[in-house]
Amino acid sequence: MTIHITYFVHGTTTDNEQDIATGWNHGILSEKGIKQSEELGKLMKNKKFDAVFCSDLKRAVDSAKICFGNKFQIIQDKRLREANYGEFTGKSCMLFKKDLTIFISKKFPHGESYKDVEQRIKNFLEFLKQQYDGKRIAIVAHQAPQLALEVLCNKKTWKQAIAEDWRLKKEWKPGWEYRID
Repeated sequence: MTIHITYFVHGTTTDNEQDIATGWNHGILSEKGIKQSEELGKLMKNKKFDAVFCSDLKRAVDSAKICFGNKFQIIQDKRLREANYGEFTGKSCMLFKKDLTIFISKKFPHGESYKDVEQRIKNFLEFLKQQYDGKRIAIVAHQAPQLALEVLCNKKTWKQAIAEDWRLKKEWKPGWEYRID
């Protein structure tokens, strides 16, 4: 059977607005992020999901709660966290985002690599196969887990996923669709 995943990114945070790497810090939705989550909720009001998952980081939890309200139980899962940027957490993204491909296999100093994120997401997808086969799933999370889904579900290389990331082109949309067969 097929699992259908609709992936949503959390709303804009105060860190995002200042170009600060939040990583495993919780982060706070900005006014813009709250409005984005409210608008997404309006767009999703008629969508049906069998389960809604989100990262356990506050910015994703808050986005999921604003978007889905009481319509669904929201299940927090730490495997859906952003990459652990280690020493770069809380610092300007410009320190490392010029070439993210460096961190595909190499860990961020005192953090993790994108391959580490891929393993977390692979483990989460295996869990979905066991528990949610044939279901429609919504996920609210972060950049690195979405890039990992591009690698795992769409068979892109990490270099491709990073180069084609919607954030570079500012091509946000209300949910990205993935399938697990």
